[in-house]
Amino acid sequence: MVGENKIRNIGFLSTFPPRECGLATFTEDLVHEISKIPLIQPSVIAVVDKQDYKNSQVKCKLNQHDRTSYLMTAFWANDNVDLLIIEHEYGIFGGECGEYIIDLARALKIPFIVTTHTVLLEPSAKQRTVLRDLGRLSTKVVTMAESSIPILAGTYGIESEKLVFIPHGVPNLHVESREKLKADHGLQDRKVISSFGLISPAKGLEYGIEAVAKVVPDYENLVYLILGKTHPCVKTSMGEKYRKSLMDLAESLGVQDNIKFIDKYLTKEEVITYLHLSDIYMTPYLSKEQAVSGTLAYAMGCGRVIVSTPYRYAEEMLGGGRGMLAKFRDADSMASCIRTVLGNPERKKEMEMKTLTVGRTMTWTTVADQYAELCMKIIPPASPVVQKFHSNLTIMKRKGIRAI
Repeated sequence: MVGENKIRNIGFLSTFPPRECGLATFTEDLVHEISKIPLIQPSVIAVVDKQDYKNSQVKCKLNQHDRTSYLMTAFWANDNVDLLIIEHEYGIFGGECGEYIIDLARALKIPFIVTTHTVLLEPSAKQRTVLRDLGRLSTKVVTMAESSIPILAGTYGIESEKLVFIPHGVPNLHVESREKLKADHGLQDRKVISSFGLISPAKGLEYGIEAVAKVVPDYENLVYLILGKTHPCVKTSMGEKYRKSLMDLAESLGVQDNIKFIDKYLTKEEVITYLHLSDIYMTPYLSKEQAVSGTLAYAMGCGRVIVSTPYRYAEEMLGGGRGMLAKFRDADSMASCIRTVLGNPERKKEMEMKTLTVGRTMTWTTVADQYAELCMKIIPPASPVVQKFHSNLTIMKRKGIRAI
């Protein structure tokens, strides 16, 4: 039958490396894994601010602040892909609250999926309108947190039957033992806490430093690694003022030798290495609103004990004894959690096993299969080969077999 073996072209609209942001890394990892699946050819439409893209997977560029570019990109997608996945974050699209993306959505003649990276509990009227309209125009809306499903349905008015939960992916890389990695990094005999990601005041790292300072008298061998560059937007608006304030705080508390700043944009391998050598991963974020955290997801994938403030994603992921929740903006509460973990080795080991059990269900391989299955349900027409692929993929998933 003519067309049975046609490769299905799936486009991803997102930021993409070399742009330094979590969304770009997320899309790169997902596209890399989906490219391994038969009958699917992924391509990237990169949201461009000032970056120059030479990656062969970037087939089209969307000028973030040029409204005309949104229509031109929709026309390109209509002609070149069977289905588009829009990675949605308000700040990466032009116009008020990223409203230009609605122009693109309305011009699409192909089905599209929206993956939500920010789902606000109390959006502004404009934020609610943008995501509501995008959801209504879409075929499906993916959320990486199950707790966001009732919010998307209730607050944003998106039809419940459109909503799909697919977890945030995590790498599955082989690494050496924790003690070997510590020795390789000059951290032997140290208790290691880490935080990573692009640094900004919203991360609440000052509370992490204050908490460590309260614990150091009991654990002099404690070291807190703050890993990552300053967020580009923060650097543009205030330079390195926030990072400098953190360094000054550590010095004023007398723990400058216990706090180490690693000022670089980490590779995936470096992130995984630092997570695996850590005893605790800490996210002292300031806002309850955060629906997804890629850094916390990575720590889950590595089976680390996580100490976090109770933002929405942390509450969901750390339930059932998989980690510890501290109060917002409360260094004493965070210090108490750290002491509990360090002072109870058996409980620490139990939490690590519980975290790893969940983390293993979130590998990029598994997540890519879920996206592939969703896409194949949507792309018309469902030829016999596509139907067979979908059926086989479902069977293979149940048996725990990779799609290739």
